[in-house]
Amino acid sequence: MMQGRLSSALARQLSAESDLSLQDYVVLVALTETPDGRVRLFALADGLGWERSRLSHHAARMANRGLVRKERCPSDRRGAFVVVTDRGRQAIEVAAPGHVASVRRLFVDVLGPDELDAIATASERVLEVLGGLDALAGADALDGSGAPG
Repeated sequence: MMQGRLSSALARQLSAESDLSLQDYVVLVALTETPDGRVRLFALADGLGWERSRLSHHAARMANRGLVRKERCPSDRRGAFVVVTDRGRQAIEVAAPGHVASVRRLFVDVLGPDELDAIATASERVLEVLGGLDALAGADALDGSGAPG
């Protein structure tokens, strides 16, 4: 319940103070954290925990708004890169200060150091379990049994 309400509040803040949705913001953060602002579509989807089709559709909408562009991968005809544009960089630079302030106001500043440490520890444990599930799902996709193929 808390995660949903926090996400909704952050989405409202972004919408009110910028032209970005929370999903736009998340994609642009991932892209701008790379040196050249480009990530293979499948790697970006995996990193965000999104289905590839969801990211493909969302990236197309962002491209229509000039925030990103898709580029073909020269070494893989079926592959594509998602690349942040100058307009996308500008949009996140404008949106980031207000978003960071909202995260601090709604989450970080209302918790003490011990509470933040406990959340970090719990998050690491959950992410370890989820990483194991991802590895198992990858093995299942290879041969359907979960056994190395």
